[in-house]
Amino acid sequence: MTSNVTVGLDGSPESLAAAEWAAREALLRGVPLRLVHAQERPQDLDPASSPEGVQHSQAEGMLNEAADGLRQRHPHLEITTQQLSGLPPDTLSIAAKEADLLVLGSRGLGRFAGFLLGSVGLATLRATERPVVVVRAPSGREDVPPSDSPAAGAPGPYLDVVVGVDLQQACDAVISFAFDAAARRACTLRVVHGWTPPLVYTRLAAAVESGEQYAQALSDMLIPWRQKFPSVHIVEDAVFGAAAQQLVWASADAELVVVGRRIQQAPHSGHIGPVTHAVLHHSTAPVAVVAHD
Repeated sequence: MTSNVTVGLDGSPESLAAAEWAAREALLRGVPLRLVHAQERPQDLDPASSPEGVQHSQAEGMLNEAADGLRQRHPHLEITTQQLSGLPPDTLSIAAKEADLLVLGSRGLGRFAGFLLGSVGLATLRATERPVVVVRAPSGREDVPPSDSPAAGAPGPYLDVVVGVDLQQACDAVISFAFDAAARRACTLRVVHGWTPPLVYTRLAAAVESGEQYAQALSDMLIPWRQKFPSVHIVEDAVFGAAAQQLVWASADAELVVVGRRIQQAPHSGHIGPVTHAVLHHSTAPVAVVAHD
């Protein structure tokens, strides 16, 4: 596998926002950025004589224009472009195999309406076993950050990285990705576990005791990770309430939200659970989806 950050680009505001985020992530990782455009078309085209060829030329122009803008804002970043032929979910998932992570854009519908993650984005998520980051288009604008904005300049300081964990099925791949992201940014990692008391709890004291047990279990689970990433400041949040809602609330002050999804063997059948699905559509921060067994 070649180390790079790959972003799917179609010229839309949301994909340009994703490309800008991917460029900063590539700089953090010290790897090249690859801009790819996926289009179902014949392999051999004559741009001067076919509609498909015209589309090919337009796509090439779009990729080059985006790459030139990113090079101006990030002159030390190596950037390549590539056109892919085939169904976007299939070709993007293949491209992701050669990358550290894949970045996709998602249309913002407002603070409370959330994301619009279309069928291509969802199908790509299901078909991809590499981590995928979904980036929302900037609210109320249709361009990328100007070169003199903090978002386009020197990285940091950063908001928290947030990761959702299930104490019953803690996943090393998800937790490792989150710790690594926080370490690269030298920022706080907020580990969130949402819980609700069993129906048999009718007394407040019993619910409080349950909350204390969840908090202790979360702290115990993080002991080896504290040892592996001693530089990362950790905030433990074993909080009462549905996990999805807690993560969406936490996203309001987050740099990145990290969640998981389970891999299944049948093609395109990767499970996107209800918590991950809700976070994808309502988080106000970029969302990293980490596939795991």
